[in-house]
Amino acid sequence: MSRFTGISMRNPIHFLAFGFGLGLAPKAPGTFGTLAALPFFVLMQDLSLPVYAAIVALMGVVGIYLCDKTAKDMGEHDHPAIVWDEVVGMLITMAALPSGWHWWLIAFAAFRFFDILKPWPIRLLDRHVHGGFGIMIDDVLAGFFALAVVQGLAYWL
Repeated sequence: MSRFTGISMRNPIHFLAFGFGLGLAPKAPGTFGTLAALPFFVLMQDLSLPVYAAIVALMGVVGIYLCDKTAKDMGEHDHPAIVWDEVVGMLITMAALPSGWHWWLIAFAAFRFFDILKPWPIRLLDRHVHGGFGIMIDDVLAGFFALAVVQGLAYWL
């Protein structure tokens, strides 16, 4: 049992929503939770872009349920420990990522920037859309903003 009432890391829904436990980090759970995307990326990086995008889209749809169910079980909307949304957002950012570890760092920094800063319209969605879709949508959009930055840098550098 975790420190949250009604939450168990033995429950696969909670385990995934908490990013395999990384979301339970006492400081910066979103940053640690974002790291849970990296093993997925390692496994998926050589897939064609359509297959990669389909898997990430499926993870996003499943994430709506995971995040909604876990938030309801916790009795709190979008608790910081729920980080499956960060996993999906980071995977969006890393789509068609150029080769090299420095691109991983650039993608990570770009995603965290947009996820933390939440520029318009991300902040609007974060404040006004609720449930599992609300938990997911701001990070999905942050992922697309970060993807644009990463791909722009890749094009111009």
